[in-house]
Amino acid sequence: MFSANIFTLYPDVFPGVLGQGIYERASKNNIWKLNVKNIRDYASDKHSTVDDKPFGGGSGMVMKADVIDKCLDKNLNNFKTYYLSPRGKVFDQDLANQISNFDGINLLCGHFEGIDQRVLDHRKIEEISIGDFILSGGESAAIIILDAVLRLIPGVLGNENSAKDESFSENLLEYPQYTQPRVWNNLEVPSVLLSGNHAEIKDWRLNQSQSITRNLRPDLWSRYIKRKKKKNKYE
Repeated sequence: MFSANIFTLYPDVFPGVLGQGIYERASKNNIWKLNVKNIRDYASDKHSTVDDKPFGGGSGMVMKADVIDKCLDKNLNNFKTYYLSPRGKVFDQDLANQISNFDGINLLCGHFEGIDQRVLDHRKIEEISIGDFILSGGESAAIIILDAVLRLIPGVLGNENSAKDESFSENLLEYPQYTQPRVWNNLEVPSVLLSGNHAEIKDWRLNQSQSITRNLRPDLWSRYIKRKKKKNKYE
C-alpha cells in the first residue's frame, strides 16, 4: 500500500479531489492511504504559534523551525520527504513515475513566506516545485503531485494502459480524442478511428502526438527525439 503523508497547517484541505472517484475507490481497496498531520498541533505555547517575523527584516512571516521539527520528529518515517517550494526541482512525469515506485512519500507544505531554512538543512529535505509561479501555500501543489503519482500505481486506474497512452508518458503530448456523436456541428470524427484497423489507428495517433508535440512543445519534442535515438542505439 502506498502511503501519502502530508504535513500542513491546513489539514482540512485534504483529501480534496483525492477523496473522489478513482482515488476514493483505490483508498477503499487499500491501494493507497492518506495521513495528514497538522503542524499547528505541535506548537508549544498557548496561542499555538507556528510562525514569526523573519530575521533581517522583510514582509510576511516564516514558519518556525522548532515547531516543524517537532511535528516531523513525532511522525516522520523512512519515506523520502519533499518540501513544496517554487525554488525546488520542477516536478515532471519522470519524477512522478519514480515516486510511484516508492512505498510512500512525505510532503511538507509551507505557508506565509516559507519555512525556516534550518529545518531543510538539518533534515536534508529536498525541495520540489510544480512550476515557475507562486502559490499561497504548498497544499494545492501537494494534491497535484499526488494526483500525478497515484494514477500510476497499479490498480488505481481501471485500465492499466490509460497512464501509458497519455501526455508525457513518452515525452509526447496526447493525441486528440473523440466520442459520440459521430457528427457534431457538421464536424466529423476522423474516418480512421471508425475503420476498425487497429494498426492504422495506432499509427494515426502516434503521428498526431508527434505533430502536436513538435508544434506546441518543442522542448518536449527535443527530449523525445533524444530518447528515441538513444533507444535505437541499443536495439
